[in-house]
Amino acid sequence: PKTKSTIPAIAASTRINNGKKAQRRDNLHPSDIARHRQRHFYRHASASPVVRIQSREVASVFRPYTALRQKTRTALAAKPERPPPNVRPSFPFNKRKKRYRRGDMNFGTATLLVFSAAVSAAKGFAPGVGRSFVARSSSSSGLEGTASPTLEKESFQRSLLAAQLANSKTNGKKAGEDAPPVNIGWDSHKPVEKAPESLVRPGDGPDGNYPMRARFEKMIREAQISITSAIEDIDGGATFQEDSWIRANGGGGMSRVLKDGKVFEKAGVNLSVVYGSMPQEALQAATERGVDRAKGMAPGERVPFFACGLSCVMHPRNPHCPTMHFNYRYFETDGGVWWFGGGTDITPSYLNLDDMRHFHGTYKEVCDRHDPEFYPKFKAWADRYFVISHRNETRGLGGIFFDDLNDRDPEELFQFAKDAVNSVVPAYGPIVEAHKDDPFTEREKEWQQMRRGRYVEFNLVYDRGTVFGLKTGGRIESILMSLPETARWEYNNHPEPGSPEADIMDAFKHPREW
Repeated sequence: PKTKSTIPAIAASTRINNGKKAQRRDNLHPSDIARHRQRHFYRHASASPVVRIQSREVASVFRPYTALRQKTRTALAAKPERPPPNVRPSFPFNKRKKRYRRGDMNFGTATLLVFSAAVSAAKGFAPGVGRSFVARSSSSSGLEGTASPTLEKESFQRSLLAAQLANSKTNGKKAGEDAPPVNIGWDSHKPVEKAPESLVRPGDGPDGNYPMRARFEKMIREAQISITSAIEDIDGGATFQEDSWIRANGGGGMSRVLKDGKVFEKAGVNLSVVYGSMPQEALQAATERGVDRAKGMAPGERVPFFACGLSCVMHPRNPHCPTMHFNYRYFETDGGVWWFGGGTDITPSYLNLDDMRHFHGTYKEVCDRHDPEFYPKFKAWADRYFVISHRNETRGLGGIFFDDLNDRDPEELFQFAKDAVNSVVPAYGPIVEAHKDDPFTEREKEWQQMRRGRYVEFNLVYDRGTVFGLKTGGRIESILMSLPETARWEYNNHPEPGSPEADIMDAFKHPREW
C-alpha cells in the first residue's frame, strides 16, 4: 500500500495535476507540494495500516501552507516597484524576470569591498599610537618587538585625505577666505635672485611670538653660512650653489647644494620658512603622537601654523666617511602653541669606535650644558625614531633627536637648539678629515651603496618630515635633497660572519651606548 514513505518519490519527478496545467515538480511552489501531500494523505490514510490520522487533524497541520501559498501568489501577481527615473537602484534590476538579480547584487558588493580595500591600501601604511621604538630589556637589546611606524604613517595619510575633504567646510563651518591653503602647491614657489633679509614678516601667519620667529630664522641663517663654509674647506674642491624662493602667502627658503666634490658626492643645507594651514589631525600626526597642537580650536577647524627650520644631509665619497644628517626647527600654531624639534645623527657604513665616541661625546657635552637629562633621553629617542621597521634595523648609529619640546622657558630651548646646530661641524668635521683619504676596495664601495639604499628606504617610507612635505606640496627639490645620488639593492644580501660588515650590522640591530 502507498504510505507516507512513498510520498517523496512520487513528488520528485512525476507530473501532478493540480486542477490547472500539468507542471513538473521542480517548478512547483512549496505550498503546491504541501497540497499534493495533503491529498495523498486523505486518499490513503484510511487504507494504510501504518498511518492512522484523522482528516481534521491533517487539515490543521497543512492550513499554514495553504495561507502561505495564497500570500505568495498575491505577491508575485503584483508588479515590483521600479526605481524612479535617473536614479540608479542599489542593485541591478532584471527586466525579464521583473526582479533584482541576486548574483549581480553580490558582484556589486564584492566590487565595493575590493575598491574599499584598494583605497585603504593606497592610503598606506600606515601611522597608530606611536613612533617606532626599539624594545630593550635587561636580557636583550635587539630590535625584536619593534613597533612598526606603518600605523603612524597610515594614520597620517588618512588625516591628510580627510583634510582635503574637509578643507572648505567641516560640520557646516567654513574656513576663512584669507586662511592659507592646506596644500601649499608645487608651483607656489617663486624663484628669486636673492632672498630678502628676512622671510619672517610680523603680519603673516597666526598670532604668536614674532620675536622668537625672527630670532630663530636669523640663528639658522648664520648656521647655514658657517656650516657650508666649513664643508667647502673640508672638500677643497666644489662649492655650494644657492637657490632662493619666496611664496605669495608668506615665507620662502634658501637651498645650498654641493655636488661632485673631491670629498662629498652630495651635500645640502636647506633653510625654509613656511606659513600654512592644516587640519588638526594632520598637525597631530606630523608631530609626536598624542600631543595636542590644536588646543582651543573648534572641531574640524583648520589650524594656521608657522614653521622655520634648517635641515642638512651630507654623503661623502669614501665608504669610511659616514653620512651625517641634522634638522632643527621651530613651530607655532594659532593660539600661541609653540615647540622646538630636531637633532643630529650619523650613519656610517663601517664601524669605528673612536669616531662614534667623538660624535656622541660631543653632543653629550652639548646636552649636559643645558640639562644632564637631555642626552640619555634624546639619544634613546633617536634610537627609537631612526628604525627601518621592515628591516628590523636602525638607519644608522644614532645621535640625538627630540620633538614637541616646550616644557620650559622658550629662551632656554632656543639656546639649546642654537648650541646643538653650531656643534655640527665640531662633531662631524674631524671624522671626515680623518678618513677622507682612506683607501677602500670595490667591495667596500658596494657595501656603502647598499647602506645608502637603506637610507633611501627610511627617508621615503618613515621619515616624518619627508612624508609631510610630500603630502602638503612643499618644494620637491628641497624635500628630496636628502637622497644620495647613487644607491644599491642586492637580493637577499647577508654579510659574512666575522666581517666588518657583519660587525656594524650587529650595531644596527642592537643599539649601543657609546
